[in-house]
Amino acid sequence: MKSASMKLLMTLLLTTGSTTRAFVPFLDGGKGMPNIYDGWFNEQIAKQAATAMGKAIAAGNDLKIPGGYKPGSELSRQLIAYSNIYWAKKLAGAAKGISAVITTEPVNFSTIKGMGGLSRSGKVNSQKARQEARDKECIFCVNPGGEEQWDRIVSAHAAPSSTFVVLNTAYSTSYDLGNKRGYEEAYYLKRISKGWVFRAFPGMWEAYIEKPDGNVELLKSYKTKPSLREVSALVRDESFKRYAINNDRWTQGFGGRL
Repeated sequence: MKSASMKLLMTLLLTTGSTTRAFVPFLDGGKGMPNIYDGWFNEQIAKQAATAMGKAIAAGNDLKIPGGYKPGSELSRQLIAYSNIYWAKKLAGAAKGISAVITTEPVNFSTIKGMGGLSRSGKVNSQKARQEARDKECIFCVNPGGEEQWDRIVSAHAAPSSTFVVLNTAYSTSYDLGNKRGYEEAYYLKRISKGWVFRAFPGMWEAYIEKPDGNVELLKSYKTKPSLREVSALVRDESFKRYAINNDRWTQGFGGRL
């Protein structure tokens, strides 16, 4: 934590794939990596991310947009941008206080009728959003860009007593896992060659291999954040040892590789 603001990094997975498992047995989403092909629909990812963020701070589902998901609607044209607002709304309850969302993406907030626990919204670096900053609020910042910009955005939008959450930044300039600016990786899920890296605060960092049938297996846990090079080599080598070249991504019921 730098200065008086708590800074968190949330990296969530957006997926619309199908699965054979749909039961999430825990209110907090359970421990370990979520079911990739069903975590969106049964809310396992949302539960895990909200639980992890709530723990990090302590140590309405539909956006109701006119036209909904129909082809040609505002939501269908900017699906990722509005999906990120959905995630902010789902996580707001874990903040246990006033929450706000700001974004760099093309979102028309006036069309959103269901903001849930998000009491204000705005565009990153806009004069209005900067002037509306409040003490002790949790600010979800959607896709703020490369991490070299994050501290400037914090200075512009967050009071010293605020919690600042980086949510689903579209790209990384660190060429590694997470960030190098001192932000706690509260919930992190990253695809790597032949597998995944997962971490939910305050848990360990975990390297998973993805098998040809789409299921995953934990290979190794780390007390501290490993390097991307280290986990990639571990997962890739294990995949080749077990499956040689026969571990591309498969979808059950569709007859072969994606």
